[in-house]
Amino acid sequence: MTAEAAAGAATGLRRFTFRAGDATLAGFTVAPRDGGDGRTAVLLHGAGTASKERLLPLALDLAEAGVGSVALDFAGHGDSSGELSGQSLAVRHAQAVELVEGFVPSDHRLTLVGFSMSGQTVADLLATYGNRVSRLCLCAPAVYDAAARDVPFGHGFTDLIRRPGSWRTSDAFAAYARFAGQAVLLVPGRDEVIPPDVTSALRAALATRSELVEIVLHDAGHRIGLTLANRPDLRRSLVALLAAPE
Repeated sequence: MTAEAAAGAATGLRRFTFRAGDATLAGFTVAPRDGGDGRTAVLLHGAGTASKERLLPLALDLAEAGVGSVALDFAGHGDSSGELSGQSLAVRHAQAVELVEGFVPSDHRLTLVGFSMSGQTVADLLATYGNRVSRLCLCAPAVYDAAARDVPFGHGFTDLIRRPGSWRTSDAFAAYARFAGQAVLLVPGRDEVIPPDVTSALRAALATRSELVEIVLHDAGHRIGLTLANRPDLRRSLVALLAAPE
C-alpha cells in the first residue's frame, strides 16, 4: 500500500473530477475519521506551477485534527484541463464556488485557506458566502487591481497588475476589513513576489475586526505551500490554530 493509499484509508481521502465551464477540474476531499464537527477547510493554491498536491499534507493533518478539507486544481494547473491563458481571477472565483457547492455539505462552516494569488480568491469567496465563513488563513497573499478581475491571464493582465500601486484598488481590503471571524496570516521572511506594502495593507485590513494571528516564517520564501508540505512542524502549528474550537 502506498503512503497516499494508507493516508486515504485512515482519513477518508477521495479524489474526483468535475466540470466547470469548459474545463474538467481535478480535486480531492479529506474527511476526518469521526466525521468532524461541521467544518470544512477550502484549500486554494496559487499561480505558476502550484497545484493541489502541495496542499495534501496539510489536508491530511487537518483531518487528523478533526477538520475536513477540499481542494482543486484550478484550470490550467495540475491534473485539470484548460490553458492558463484562458483563465482570469473571475474564472478562478467561479471554479472555487463550483468546488464548494459540489463537494462541501451545505450546513458546514467554511475555513478559507488561500496561497498567493488565492488571497484575492478568498476575498471574493467572502462576498459569496458571508457569515458561513468562520476562519481565514492567508499564506503570502496577493490582491489585485479591481480592473484586472475579468482580464485573461497573459501580457494584458501582467501589464495591468505591474502598474505601481495598482493593487490599492482591490476590493479585497474592504472584504477583509468586514470579516469578524478568526484569521491567520502567514508571511515568509523573504517574499520575492509580494511587495511589503501589500502585506502591510492586508494586515491592517484583517486587524479591523477579525481575531488576527500572524506567523512569520523567517526561513521561507514566497512558496509557502511547498514549505508547509516539507515541514511537519510548521503544519502542526498551523493546524493547531485552524482546528481550534470556534
